[in-house]
Amino acid sequence: MAKKLSHYDRAGRASMVDVSGKSATKREAEASGFVAVSPPVLASLPSNPKGDPLEVARIAGIMAAKRTSELIPMCHPLALSLVDVEVRVCENGLAITSRVSTTGPTGVEMEALVAVSVAALTLYDMLKAADKGIEIREILLERKSGGKSGEYRRRNGGAKQVHG
Repeated sequence: MAKKLSHYDRAGRASMVDVSGKSATKREAEASGFVAVSPPVLASLPSNPKGDPLEVARIAGIMAAKRTSELIPMCHPLALSLVDVEVRVCENGLAITSRVSTTGPTGVEMEALVAVSVAALTLYDMLKAADKGIEIREILLERKSGGKSGEYRRRNGGAKQVHG
């Protein structure tokens, strides 16, 4: 049986979930994404006239996570304890990871996903002059912990609810 979607009221209208009755607990989420980039573009990274694309993307991801509730209509504004974004050069592109945590009544999955998404879009923006064929791929929730639903970890080929 499919779970009931939480962002709809009894009349079927979109609504913000009331989290006032939830306990404030430590909650974390990790997300990842990949930006496929050609070898010549990878080789040009150190000489980008706009600055260091990896560092600009990292900061953009951090800033975006803090503004998630302004971008996603039903997300709650949260006091984030940590936002960490990493961009790594790989053989065929750029791997992005984010880790977000808070102590609050709702999770930070969306903040982690927004951080990766905006970091990827920033990389595209900074590198598009060299190649318009850059591809943003595989933006995924890797892990989340805390809250009523418990621990979740993505595994290769699918997801797994660990407990909760």
